[in-house]
Amino acid sequence: MDTRERREINLGSVLSVRRVRRGESLVLWTNLLIAFNKPFNVLCQFTGGAGRRTLADFVTVKDVYPAGRLDYDSEGLLLLTDDGTLQRRIADPRHRTKKTYLAQIERTPDAAALALLRRGVKLRDGVTAPAGARLVGEPDWLWPREPPIRYRRNVPAAWLEITLTEGRNRQVRRMTAAAGHPTLRLVRVAIGAWSLDGLKPGEWELRR
Repeated sequence: MDTRERREINLGSVLSVRRVRRGESLVLWTNLLIAFNKPFNVLCQFTGGAGRRTLADFVTVKDVYPAGRLDYDSEGLLLLTDDGTLQRRIADPRHRTKKTYLAQIERTPDAAALALLRRGVKLRDGVTAPAGARLVGEPDWLWPREPPIRYRRNVPAAWLEITLTEGRNRQVRRMTAAAGHPTLRLVRVAIGAWSLDGLKPGEWELRR
């Protein structure tokens, strides 16, 4: 059975159209785009796990690759595609694709810390680009992490929604640490117009 799902052609879509000839008939397919809710402690690759879980433990579709990365100890939305152009459009920071995260951090940040995150934080690899940062309540829809984070009784936690247009290594964690609020848990909830949209950890589905 062909793993590609037949779709109506939407000329306004960012997805390209591939023609696959089957005998005498010509069938139109859009390239694959998969939304995956990556669990905690899963490598963002299909091979070379050396005993650690990889994407191959969850995603059964062949010949798709991550559009960008998500750290081993981070959770949430990862997009996979077999379309190289779309992959670069999502992952390349020159396209300034917005990526939105929920970060559970130590202590509640004050106005100065939030302003620093929004303005730009000086890291070892330079000052970060302006970002979105706001305090939010603990999401009531969010699944419990396995294993759970380590709480410290004398250190309260808070939640931030952070939106970036860059893709530096461990950027959110480094930004919040530089602002005095280390990240305890990090969940990506959106990439551009795509969101988790109810996916549970380890689940994936085809998207347009």
